[in-house]
Amino acid sequence: MNFLFKRKWRLKPSILFLFIVLTVPVSVTIVSVTYFANRSIARAHAGTLIGHFRTAALKDVQSDFEPMRTMARSAAAIGTEQPDFYFSDRSLEYLNSLLVHSDRIVSVYVGLKDGTFRQVRRVDPQVKIFGELPPLGTRFAYRWVLDNGDGNRIDRYEFRDPEGRVLGVVEHATPYDPRIRGWYRHTIDAGTTFVTDPDVFSALGLVGFTIAAPFYADGKPLGVAAIDITLDGLSQYLADRKISPGTLSYILDSHGLVIANSSRSKTYANDNGQVELKHVTETGGDLPAAAIAARPKDHTTFYSFFRDGQEYVASLSAVPPALGKHWQLFIIAPLSDFMGGLQKNNEHLLIFGLLAMALQLAIVYLLTGIMSAPLEKLAQKVNRIQEFEGESLPSQDSPIREVSVLAQAVDKLDTASRAFAAFVPVGLVKQLLQSGQRLELGGHSRFLTIFFSDLEAFSSLSEEVPSQELLLRVSAYFGVVTHAVNVEHGTIDKFLGDGVMAFWGAPALLEDHAWRACVAALRIHQGMEKLNSQWRTAGLKPLNLRIGIHSDAVLVGNVGSAERMSYTVVGDGVNVASRLEGMNKDYGTRICISHSVFKEAGERLCVRPIDEVAIKGRRAKIPIYELLGVYGAGSELEPDAAAQRLSELTHVAYAAWMAQDAGALALYRKVLCEFPDDPVARAFVARIGAA
Repeated sequence: MNFLFKRKWRLKPSILFLFIVLTVPVSVTIVSVTYFANRSIARAHAGTLIGHFRTAALKDVQSDFEPMRTMARSAAAIGTEQPDFYFSDRSLEYLNSLLVHSDRIVSVYVGLKDGTFRQVRRVDPQVKIFGELPPLGTRFAYRWVLDNGDGNRIDRYEFRDPEGRVLGVVEHATPYDPRIRGWYRHTIDAGTTFVTDPDVFSALGLVGFTIAAPFYADGKPLGVAAIDITLDGLSQYLADRKISPGTLSYILDSHGLVIANSSRSKTYANDNGQVELKHVTETGGDLPAAAIAARPKDHTTFYSFFRDGQEYVASLSAVPPALGKHWQLFIIAPLSDFMGGLQKNNEHLLIFGLLAMALQLAIVYLLTGIMSAPLEKLAQKVNRIQEFEGESLPSQDSPIREVSVLAQAVDKLDTASRAFAAFVPVGLVKQLLQSGQRLELGGHSRFLTIFFSDLEAFSSLSEEVPSQELLLRVSAYFGVVTHAVNVEHGTIDKFLGDGVMAFWGAPALLEDHAWRACVAALRIHQGMEKLNSQWRTAGLKPLNLRIGIHSDAVLVGNVGSAERMSYTVVGDGVNVASRLEGMNKDYGTRICISHSVFKEAGERLCVRPIDEVAIKGRRAKIPIYELLGVYGAGSELEPDAAAQRLSELTHVAYAAWMAQDAGALALYRKVLCEFPDDPVARAFVARIGAA
């Protein structure tokens, strides 16, 4: 957290970031809460619909099958009350009345204890009976299985149209005996109404189940009345009552085997009369398997789950045991089927939410730009003021009052700082602006390089030249000096009439302050030569400049009073630099440097020794040199061949003179021979010759 507050953030990205952090989560939360609330409503709605469907379906299944149980019991009751009823053909009309009661009933029949069998059944015109197709128009068939008197059984079909007219008769010997069939045996054993497991109807070739009821005579079983219902009919029932287009409904047995399904797909196999039901996980793709796997461990009746990124709701509940079977109703439905308008609302909410956030971002971006752009430019301007980089940036205008006032204040600061820098060293101004410290009296010792320059014969020139012209020429000279000092990172201390005092190494530290002072001196010398050339062309008298440079430990800091102070250097080194500038007049040189300067940057300087001189206030003499050029500051400041030759000859001659070698005079004469106008060589020849 501290890192966030310590780091300097830019205004525009910060505002945008804060807006995103504060606004986007709220918008996302609103959209998310609404979205999930809608899904919760849809889920609850789905649960309600499924609950209603489950209740209605279970009730309908029970209500649809209960009449069939009742019909089976009624048929059995007739057999009990009238023991001879099913032994005569008049019972077939009664059985036919039961058949037409429901489309799901495919046959109604009675099996008697003597092995006779009477049935009324529906007929498929495309299914052969005894190897032949039934007559055209056949819808029903009356069937008898009777003993023909010689111990053989005859299976006789009488085909009828929807109006009951007989269309044909066919009979065939058969071994069929109802007494050995499961529906007969289990019902007799149960002694009450019985529902079989799914089985194959031998006469129809269909898979279904049977509802059967026994009837008695004198307390002994006389026969069984039964009704066949196909699984296909039960599947049709589920298909007709789908909750939604994507809903899958199943009726399962206690082991999860599919008895019926709403898609009406075949979920069983008839293998030579043996029915094999498929498990629900093996039908309808992998969705039922996923629904079964997702069911909570507490066996919650209604639950939801996700599959392939889509949410589904499911219900698994038991069918009432009125049928005597432990069946289950299994329902799977995609939640999107129940979303309806809520789904569209979610989509609209998402679209409008995104559009609203985009619009907000655009507006905030524009408003932030209006406010931050001038502030960023003002910040850039303040940085340039602190660094004194280039020209001032133009004034900033803003429709925001506070920003406009701030811009005016920065403009005034810029003007004041640049005006202040004209009187105080630029380095000091930069240091004050960057540090934010107040000006205080005091200083500290530092080893640095001091520079003095002065115009030759300025007093006599001031008497000859008009004051206005003299001011312009001196200002041009000051401009050359100031520019060179600033380029080499020096500090202008003060202007002393026609002289300039500068130093290197304060307020900013410089490792090569002596070399930079020498480079600045040569730049000034070249600049003055250009000015003098212009003045000569204009018929004006040139200005000759003398420079003295010395490196020493001096006191640097703010000197003066609390009301008025000056940033300057104080110490003996200042006096030495001033004396060196004056010694140029004695030796006829232009740039005179001390031995300490040569010691600091000698390998990068081209100099020639002048003499050892006594400085007022110092006991020991100091060697002084004339600066002829520098290395590494550009070709224009590199010493030419003549300067290098003069430096070489003078070093040899001066060394001989210092060693009191008698050949020193000849060496200086050699210098004078090659450089007849050299004032230093001429002075030494006269000096040695006189000695």
